Amino acid sequence: MGTGRTDEFRKDAVRIALTSGLSRRQDSDDLGVGLSTLNKWVNAHRDTDVVSAEDRELARENERLRREIRILKEERDILKKATQFFVSQKP
Repeated sequence: MGTGRTDEFRKDAVRIALTSGLSRRQDSDDLGVGLSTLNKWVNAHRDTDVVSAEDRELARENERLRREIRILKEERDILKKATQFFVSQKP
């Protein structure tokens, strides 16, 4: 039997799921609800005004920044390995 979450809790959960940048699994664990439950809530409220335009824009910006950080870390690791290779090649 369900715990009977309030509409406010559901809307907040949807907002978090759509803007946090975390996986839906992580969000559901953090919120203490099942993954399928959270997915149902998101599908039911996706087209409502639960998430403001500003929140959506911030979520997109956060995602872009996360991608850039991931790419920069990958490039840093490549350069670090290349530097180690060339340093070990000196006579």
